[in-house]
Amino acid sequence: MKKILSIVVALFMSVALQAAGDLHLFDVDNANGAITPQTIEEALHKNGFMTGIRSEMTTPFTKQFQKSDFKVFTLLTVFNPKIDNTLVKQFPHAGIFIPMGVGIYQANGEKTLHVSILTSEAEAKIIGIANNSMLQERETLAIKAIKEAMPNAKQSLSEDSLKESRNLATMYELKLDGANWKDAKQQLEMGLEGGFVPRGFVMAASMDYDADVFQDDGKENPYDFYETYSICKLPIIYTVAKSRPEAAAFAPCTTIVYKKKNEDKIVVGFPAVYNWLSSAKVEDKEAKESLLKGQEEFEAILKEVTE
Repeated sequence: MKKILSIVVALFMSVALQAAGDLHLFDVDNANGAITPQTIEEALHKNGFMTGIRSEMTTPFTKQFQKSDFKVFTLLTVFNPKIDNTLVKQFPHAGIFIPMGVGIYQANGEKTLHVSILTSEAEAKIIGIANNSMLQERETLAIKAIKEAMPNAKQSLSEDSLKESRNLATMYELKLDGANWKDAKQQLEMGLEGGFVPRGFVMAASMDYDADVFQDDGKENPYDFYETYSICKLPIIYTVAKSRPEAAAFAPCTTIVYKKKNEDKIVVGFPAVYNWLSSAKVEDKEAKESLLKGQEEFEAILKEVTE
């Protein structure tokens, strides 16, 4: 009987571990409004992170849609130069999470402030690598910082993610065929900017890794260039936030553009919206349609600039 019971307990524990979600969620009483996106950002700085962007979204929501369901809705992106320097040199596609997203939100009339970030396991899954010590160290530091900023916060994992068979990272390549990569880079970037604006995408920020991330660690920089763009589309964020505000951890979307020194191509890509659908369990019809349309439009832009 004891043996059977042990097997049942082991199976239950195995299922529980497998059912862990892709998002770390933090909830804290913030009735007095003492905890703000700024105080969370400061705690992250104290733990080795630097800010990519801090975008307060309630004003844009109100301006474009005449209302906001949130008193606080901030998209914060941060990166850790020490860790991310090594990470992206080893794993090119890791740049889709450099900077990483921190969703901060509190609904109107609500006393609780919420924060969401991706787990290191989810990041590794999306990048397409095995989880490793660098992602885990960054995760540990981010959690430590958030807890310091939010004393007494309740920490949990999101619901088990939905199954997803489509590619979690969307990547395209521009073959150079011996052409000057600097000229090709300039044309590609002009094409990206020209494609984003008419489709309603906003380039919130950009990052040049040579200036902001890469450090002299005695190891050769494997890239001729590595840059990222923080891209968002307000209607998508607004629509998804109605049912799944924790998906803010995915916004804005980081688009990577890089060329390795030993390759005759430029790579451009981003984390697909299928991650929002899966990790944040977006099941609302309007939100799903908005995300899938965004994926289609984003892919069309990348196809245009790489053909």
